Amino acid sequence: MKSWLLLLAGILVTAGARAAAPETMPLWPEGVPGLKAGAAAEKIVNQRITAVHYPSLLRFAPPPGAGCGTAVIFCPGGGYTHLTIAPDGGEETRTLNAAGVTVFILKYRMIEYGYPAPLQDVLRAIRLIRSQAAAWGVRPDRIGLLGESAGGHLAACAATLWDDPDGRTGAPLDAVSARPDFVALVYPVVTMKPPFVHQGSREALLGRNPPTALIEKLSIETRVRPDMPPVFLVATMADKTVPVENSLHLYQALRATGVPSELHVYAQGSHGNSLDPRYGPTAFWPQRLLDWMRCNGWLTAP
Repeated sequence: MKSWLLLLAGILVTAGARAAAPETMPLWPEGVPGLKAGAAAEKIVNQRITAVHYPSLLRFAPPPGAGCGTAVIFCPGGGYTHLTIAPDGGEETRTLNAAGVTVFILKYRMIEYGYPAPLQDVLRAIRLIRSQAAAWGVRPDRIGLLGESAGGHLAACAATLWDDPDGRTGAPLDAVSARPDFVALVYPVVTMKPPFVHQGSREALLGRNPPTALIEKLSIETRVRPDMPPVFLVATMADKTVPVENSLHLYQALRATGVPSELHVYAQGSHGNSLDPRYGPTAFWPQRLLDWMRCNGWLTAP
């Protein structure tokens, strides 16, 4: 926990000013379910966090008086082996904050625990924020998810498995709805099946020889349901890590089921680096996300 705080305490802001340090909140103050006390210690190397045992939320608030009442839980990527998190929350966080959105970056358990620990963590995050929404200046009906890469898979799991028994631990907060109100997925891992599976994410989450039923369950294109939240999708044809078919097949399933969805597929942009200006229009997907959120009423004043 201490290393997480040290990494993210230095906040980069414009004009050399210094903002207040973001608030860090443990997900499981009563005790992490299934804690593996003897596992390797948490480490941070080059903004990559590994061996998470104490999941938490890092809250980045918009400027005072500028909040729109919407919260986004940001699920970073890293193939379920590490979390890539910028010290200041990254451009995604800055863009959302500027639009009045409160961002909670989720530090979730990964390969050391496997499924269902990450699902439990993201659903717990939704329940925790929803149960304390008023205290954080957000509305309980405006809690969304932004997930990138393997974090996109986790966010997609939450969008389809929010009421699954695997996501409950017997805690009192299980009574609070964990259904997100909207979900944005950026070059997401979606399927656990060949030929388009990201093998590293699958092995980290499910092990080398997972049962067929679990592969099917966590192939999100097969889990789409009519009562899931609206979905925003971003992918690139040039992605050599997670094939664009992950997003295309998910969008086809969403369309067939009638789930309100928006898909942006770009020609350029490497995996995990979509905001690089050299990729032209790909780098503007955060603005398209804001357009989508604005159109749906999630950026209006509370």
